[in-house]
Amino acid sequence: MVNKSALAIDVTDLHVRRGKHPVLHGLSVSVPRGVVVGLLGPSGCGKTTLLRTIVGVQVVQSGTVTVLGREAGSAALRHRVGYVTQDASVYDDLTVRQNLQYFRAVLGAPRSDVDRVLALTDLTTQAGQLVGSLSGGQRSRVSLAGALLGSPDLLVLDEPTVGLDPLLRVELWTLFHQLSASGTSLLVSSHVMDEASRCDRLLLMRDGEILADDTPAGLLASTGTLDTEGAFLALIARNPLAGPGDGGDS
Repeated sequence: MVNKSALAIDVTDLHVRRGKHPVLHGLSVSVPRGVVVGLLGPSGCGKTTLLRTIVGVQVVQSGTVTVLGREAGSAALRHRVGYVTQDASVYDDLTVRQNLQYFRAVLGAPRSDVDRVLALTDLTTQAGQLVGSLSGGQRSRVSLAGALLGSPDLLVLDEPTVGLDPLLRVELWTLFHQLSASGTSLLVSSHVMDEASRCDRLLLMRDGEILADDTPAGLLASTGTLDTEGAFLALIARNPLAGPGDGGDS
């Protein structure tokens, strides 16, 4: 039996519709505490809907979602969960530091947190620049820095490495594992299958359902494949009756 207290996220029989279209079809999944879990799948499979549900900003049809032992979206979780959306959630007409100072004040985090997250995300030298003048990768890092304010227990990251150069992707994954080693739980979505090897555990998703929940090594062993893309294709072949796509949600 699963020890519920050891879970950062516990989702049971989750159904979500967007308009008339079902997106998540009785999905159940759990995420252990203190590890980096990758949520991988093609664009349009429902990853973003699942993440929105976990952070409590998505209306659900039925099912239960428990985060850090509390109902998703509870007021008590506001300072314990950091969320980074696909599009950078920052103000272009403010500097990097001003953005972080504003978010720090909203969260009630310590003043020293601004310098801490600037250093963590390698943005110290850009602190005085207007966010609108930064590259796409730098703007994404400002969003991540904002999510790190207050040292949340859980980070939910929606494709945080999309569009980044290979070196920066490696640096971010190194940071993710540093955070995990300090006790933070991370759920990181991606449609880039080669990022799977960087995760402690993998959730492979297709058409609003979880096809696999395993370690990278366990996934390859169970499918008899050499890489995650091959494993994903093997799982699709085993599940040919998967439902239609969810209408564009990623």
